[in-house]
Amino acid sequence: MLGLNFARADDPPKLETQTESIKTLYSVPVKFDMIKIPAGKFNFSPDPKMPPKEVEIKPFWIGKTECLWEHYDVYESRLDLTEDEKIKLKESGVDAKTRPSKPYNAPDRGYGHTGYPVISVSYKSATMYCVWLSEKTGKKYRLPTEAEWEYACRAGAKDPMKMDKKAILDMAWTKDNADDKTMPAMQKKPNAWGLYDMLGNAGEWCNSLDGKTGYLCGGYYSREAKKSTCNQREPFTPDWQLKDPNDPKGMWWLSDGMMCGFRVVCEE
Repeated sequence: MLGLNFARADDPPKLETQTESIKTLYSVPVKFDMIKIPAGKFNFSPDPKMPPKEVEIKPFWIGKTECLWEHYDVYESRLDLTEDEKIKLKESGVDAKTRPSKPYNAPDRGYGHTGYPVISVSYKSATMYCVWLSEKTGKKYRLPTEAEWEYACRAGAKDPMKMDKKAILDMAWTKDNADDKTMPAMQKKPNAWGLYDMLGNAGEWCNSLDGKTGYLCGGYYSREAKKSTCNQREPFTPDWQLKDPNDPKGMWWLSDGMMCGFRVVCEE
């Protein structure tokens, strides 16, 4: 079975990288790596029923991996705040609007935590994490657009590339090899631009081109390899909150969206 996926190269280009640090109350900051994606054009294919259209992409930085739990924990568990700051934030009413509510079950599902991708998060959660990260670093962090994500996934290939199942499984954790759970990041081969787990492990929230909604892009651990492609995208469905005990349903966590994670982008 052939899938339309990303470029591999025997001699991949040396792209610029940088390490971002998130300060916490502890002595060791939480760090993650970003890779600079060059400008370019490619044939964007958001709708398989429609012909691709050429789009131009400006340079941007993107996470080498999906957002991992040790990064998200700082935000969700307020590990960047003193006890006095937590109290003031809660009293102001801002906390409930900008930070996730307490999860009603273990959001990592027991699959693994440190070194594993964030899952079970809503589009709002991913978006607000980027707002918080921007405030902490003084840079402009956000989710990638669906076009930026597909461009990065393809690693510069103008058109989708055909890969057999073995090649996909060399790079992605899918239903065919993941034992029905997420796996530690960076255990599979990266694409030609050094990005890990683009087609598997957790699905990744991205902004629609008009910025009005989000799509979950790429494959994930519970999706078959043959369906894991760079132009794979799914809109939110109420089924992803089917077992949520809240009424109305919560904004931050997805009771049945165990595959929903994200990867951050930083603007030039």
